[in-house]
Amino acid sequence: MTKVAQVTLWFWVMKICATTLGETAGDLLSMTLGVGYAVSSGILLGMFLVTLALQLAARRFHPVLFWLVILSTSTAGTTMSDYLDRTVGLGYATGSLVLASGLALALAAWRYSVGSLSVDHIGTPKAEAFYWVAILLSNTLGTALGDFLADDSGLGFRGGAALIAGLLALLVLAYRYTRLDRVLLFWSAFVLTRPFGATFGDLLTKPAALGGLNLGTIGSSAVLATVLALLVAYTSWAERRTIGRGIGAADTTPRAPGAW
Repeated sequence: MTKVAQVTLWFWVMKICATTLGETAGDLLSMTLGVGYAVSSGILLGMFLVTLALQLAARRFHPVLFWLVILSTSTAGTTMSDYLDRTVGLGYATGSLVLASGLALALAAWRYSVGSLSVDHIGTPKAEAFYWVAILLSNTLGTALGDFLADDSGLGFRGGAALIAGLLALLVLAYRYTRLDRVLLFWSAFVLTRPFGATFGDLLTKPAALGGLNLGTIGSSAVLATVLALLVAYTSWAERRTIGRGIGAADTTPRAPGAW
């Protein structure tokens, strides 16, 4: 049995919500509370390792645990990216290139070691370990890309979010109307949803003078955490209900482009 969530419409909705929450929560710890990027990265990376250890030790799929790991990769990725780009001084463009190279190496090692990058069925410890490493790197990369689009490209928060939304729409069209490799499309969408969440998080938290909605990191994080919790509860209830009826969850869960 696979230990990760099925890739459905709800998966992508919760992924974007989790990555946006990761952006606001990471900024809340590192900037609003004044902890700093280095210390925040250490704290959040530690949280990621704890949740990952619980996930790897589990014998079956647990929705709450799975999304806690996703959220921890997103929050840790936010502060790790900021530490590399700002504290170390790599800058958004160079930081994005370094992280993209790291993700490419991780995926190549996964493909060489396991023989497939498919996320339809991840049931072995080795495949699951590569899966989470790739997710952590992709979320960290997405933060750097989102910051680059919002700050250095001249597009601003709204422009960056619009560009990423357009690229995601192209992936949807590619999935529906082409025979491009589904695994490639999945990881492309997974990476791009992170900068979309990052730019959307900036849009929520930044002051109006910078093009944001000025909701703040605390308020935005609270709202997003509530929405994510409700979505996890709903999808878990829906899955139990369909299983109770003797129907596989994949038969009734709404599918989205990219649900391979």
